[in-house]
Amino acid sequence: MKQPVFDTIVIGSGPGGEGAAMKLAKDGQRVAVIERHREVGGGSTHWGTIPSKALRHTVRRMMEYNANPLFRSAAAPKRLSFPEVMSWTESVIRSQVSLRASFYARNDVPVLQGRARFLDAHTIELDSGRGRVRQLTAKNFVIATGSRPYRPEDVDFNHPRIFDSDTILSLDYTPRSIIIYGAGTIGCEYASIFRGLGVKVDLINTRDRLLSFLDDEISDALSYHLRELGVVIRHNESYVKVEPSSRDVVVHLASGKRVRGEILLWANGRTGNSQDMGLEDLGIIPNERGQLTVNENYQTAQPHIYAVGDIIGYPSLASAAYDQGRFAATHITKGVCDVKLGQDIPTGIYTIPEISSVGKPERELTAAQIPYEIGHAFFKDLARAQISGQTVGMLKLLFHTETLELLGIHCFGDQAAEIVHIGQAIMSQKGEANNLMYFINTTFNYPTMAEAYRVAALNGYNRLF
Repeated sequence: MKQPVFDTIVIGSGPGGEGAAMKLAKDGQRVAVIERHREVGGGSTHWGTIPSKALRHTVRRMMEYNANPLFRSAAAPKRLSFPEVMSWTESVIRSQVSLRASFYARNDVPVLQGRARFLDAHTIELDSGRGRVRQLTAKNFVIATGSRPYRPEDVDFNHPRIFDSDTILSLDYTPRSIIIYGAGTIGCEYASIFRGLGVKVDLINTRDRLLSFLDDEISDALSYHLRELGVVIRHNESYVKVEPSSRDVVVHLASGKRVRGEILLWANGRTGNSQDMGLEDLGIIPNERGQLTVNENYQTAQPHIYAVGDIIGYPSLASAAYDQGRFAATHITKGVCDVKLGQDIPTGIYTIPEISSVGKPERELTAAQIPYEIGHAFFKDLARAQISGQTVGMLKLLFHTETLELLGIHCFGDQAAEIVHIGQAIMSQKGEANNLMYFINTTFNYPTMAEAYRVAALNGYNRLF
């Protein structure tokens, strides 16, 4: 083997790649990051987490303004176009890119632009375009190349009326109507965003309920409030044909329905970015979804080649990917990593209203025959929610009827993704420290949304007597 140029090469600069590179650099390794796009940040920064959440935030603020009776009496309702809300989103992306680029510069980690392909187990070819190709060697590699939207071959994504979750950000007008095929997290979030802009939305779900991994009560609440916004939800449907024209798009469904919209957003599945990397020649075989199999230390079939983030599948969260990158880096430098990704990873879904949960839903506790009770706090009863006008939603606590151990926390409504972390902190404690009584005996600031924990805990505790 040639003398390695680097100790570790990280392929991809999204959350997983960044987490690995920063940890490796802090531990004194010679590290390089390869990014095929012009700027760092990966799909999370440029097409996924950051832009969709920034879009949603702007639309939600506009909806709040228009719904407030005080503002309505002072001025006419405000309407923003999709390009207008995208302009704010682009400024957020630029700020994130600048911040992330500074991390690499401050830690002396070179970022090399181009596509990487393995020539052998310790050598990659870096194609920077325009005929500029060079070879780099390293002792270890971390693959953090992320994922992309799945594109079925019988759908023409070159047509100007057909988009996926990456290309929708290039939309330069506000359509009158949109069909969203796929009602997972991405589909539901964009349904909220476009409906908030006044666009007619048809949300086509291939399953029998929205986001079936959620607690049923939360899933039902999401369905109800999306319909209250005016979203048409069609469950248990699958497409037969997508027929675009110069005027609109018609989606032919197996049920015989024909759904017509000005544009189509395809949001049904994602594929790991593992193609054309030379992995198969090394015995690293992607599955049918382009994902790589790893062990508990994030090692592939080649022990010195690690993989983290969306490329390995579940949980496919930016937050988890960053931690996976750090854990893989620790195994590279120390040979062991006692810290593992927690079993109870919080889920944040940025619909309008937003959703977050950690722990078990009711159906899993029932199936496991675990005795539990429920505590509710409805936002409409909280002073802070009444002050802010965000009275839609609730906090739901699931706890063991005998030990009072917290088993699940489910939140629907404004700031849900923030609120859930209070409960997560208590759930992570061992033994008696994980106990419903913490919320009953703790003094919360008043008025706050955090007070919902005391209200829900008392509500659940009173059910025991």
